[in-house]
Amino acid sequence: MNYQDTIKYLYESAPMFQQVGGKAYKPGLATTHQLDEHFGHPHQQFKTIHIAGTNGKGSCSHTIAAVLQCAGYRVGLFTSPHLIDFRERIRINGEMIPEEYVVHFVEKHRSFFEPLHPSFFELTTAMAFRYFADQKVDVAVIEVGMGGRLDCTNIIHPDLCIITNISFDHMQYLGDTLTKIAKEKAGIIKEGVPVVIGRANGSVKRVFTMKAKEKQVPILYAQTQTPHIYIEWISYSMLQKERTDLAQMVHDASISPEHPDPMSSIQAMDKILDKRKDAIKIRLSAIDTGFFMELNGYYQFENCRTIMAALTELRKLGYKIQRKDCLNGFSDVCRLTGLMGRWQKVYSHPDIICDTGHNVDGIKYICKQLDFIHQNLNRNIHIIFGMVNDKDISGVLQILPRNATYYFTKASVKRALPENELLALAEKAGLKGTTYPTVVEAVQAAKKNCPPKDLIFVGGSSFIVADLLANRDTLDLY
Repeated sequence: MNYQDTIKYLYESAPMFQQVGGKAYKPGLATTHQLDEHFGHPHQQFKTIHIAGTNGKGSCSHTIAAVLQCAGYRVGLFTSPHLIDFRERIRINGEMIPEEYVVHFVEKHRSFFEPLHPSFFELTTAMAFRYFADQKVDVAVIEVGMGGRLDCTNIIHPDLCIITNISFDHMQYLGDTLTKIAKEKAGIIKEGVPVVIGRANGSVKRVFTMKAKEKQVPILYAQTQTPHIYIEWISYSMLQKERTDLAQMVHDASISPEHPDPMSSIQAMDKILDKRKDAIKIRLSAIDTGFFMELNGYYQFENCRTIMAALTELRKLGYKIQRKDCLNGFSDVCRLTGLMGRWQKVYSHPDIICDTGHNVDGIKYICKQLDFIHQNLNRNIHIIFGMVNDKDISGVLQILPRNATYYFTKASVKRALPENELLALAEKAGLKGTTYPTVVEAVQAAKKNCPPKDLIFVGGSSFIVADLLANRDTLDLY
């Protein structure tokens, strides 16, 4: 088989949740342990960091991997779902697993795994662990697929566990209350492994506190561990001014000796400015020159605290991470790790932004950012929108901006909600728009209708973003 034949075989023989939803969900770890035994327990051959949570797993995983990579570690990164190419899921220092390895893995081991009928994710996880061991990574950042307790990544014994937040998603599998969902996520907490929690309040916080007490491990809440961190969104033009001011201070030798490593800060700013991006600025004190994060969606404010708390804990565990590693990792995470789809700008004049946020908790931050752009920058918003049929569609539609122009569409996956059904639900929620059968046609219409000074947002589902990015050539999005 060649690579394309192999991927087709994997999709068809091991149904993928990304495509078919619940039919591909296979809870429990029995098959995972059988695969792990067959492959020689590869996850025991390298250090791991385990990341769960409803939203923010991808941003946190990729940013921590980028920082560790800058610190000189050989870093494996296992995430899901992929947007364009299956190999996005399995990377080492940003490089995707080779096609040849995927083909050889399947050809060599299919006689063993076919009788087991593993899920797509079980097989992919086994492949990732074996690949990381074969390539002798120092550490692998492992993102949970769904939940935690019964997720097949949960056979690892990591150096650190991270749980980003808890909100409503995948309720049919994880539970219909935040407490039930939190209990599933808390399943990754293990004896001897400290855990960092991003956002948690009330009953959710109690779940994590009790689980950590049961396992007798330290638990660190990012919101209280990082009280003196200042986080702000800054525009491209504001970042230009900060860079100019700091360079002038360095030139005049007037910068305070308390300002750490100003030249590294300038170099980090340049990496973002070269991409013509806005940024998030993170300061550890009022006089700090700051870290600059190229991931600039509003929801990154919360992720920043989680990441900073995790990096602090990793230092305590003996990881050699310097300030310059954080500066470089935060400012260049997309290039270093291949991350896509997080408030990603794919076109200018008009700006086209895409984001993979797909539930109420994720999309509320997107709406807040779109509202800021509309109200403060006086730009009209055009929204290309589609969802899959097992999400809280009505809940999402209720929070979308009423003053935007909508282009309702569907992604090219079986789970996609037909655009006409989405329009009917949207109209009940007070939204108006036009339907398009494909993302390409919706984007073409929006580009034609949107003046250069305004903004087009593409989202509602990872699959909508995937269709956009897969068709950049057709849409001339460069």
